[in-house]
Order: sequence, then C-alpha cells, then structure tokens
Amino acid sequence: MNKAQLIEKLAEETKISKVQAETILDCCVDTIKKAVKKGDDVKLVGFGTFTKAKRKARVGRNPQTGKAIKIPASWAPKFRPGSEFKALVK
Repeated sequence: MNKAQLIEKLAEETKISKVQAETILDCCVDTIKKAVKKGDDVKLVGFGTFTKAKRKARVGRNPQTGKAIKIPASWAPKFRPGSEFKALVK
C-alpha cells in the first residue's frame, strides 16, 4: 500500500475528502518526525513506538576495494512494534 492508497482508504473509512485525509496524514507524519527529532518517543498503544536511537562508531569495509573505513557515530529513527501489532502480523 502506498501513500495514495492509504489516503484513499482513510477518506473512504472516515467519509471525508481525499484532500482532508491527505492533510491529516501529512500532519501526523510531520508531528511524529519533529517529536522524534527532538528526542521524544511517540507511543501509539497497540501499534508501536517511534524513537531516536544512537548508533555507535564502527569500522566498515568498502565493498569495491575491501579497504577498512571508519563509520562515525550517528542518530537514526527506530520503530518498535507493539504487542497487538506483532500478534496481528503472526
């Protein structure tokens, strides 16, 4: 399912226009992004938790040359699915 299909399904289920559904979806995604960027966790009970995770510095390999390269520490977004969501997918 892509974004357009999700918007169509939201509009159909909630009986609102596709434009309104797209606005709501965009607002939700932007709010989650901003919160995680600040370091806040976004917990959606039954669905999962969006967090900001620290990646340690490490040594990697250039696949073309095989030469070792240093990969610096960085931050990355992380999603942990909730137990209800996990059970549904099983």
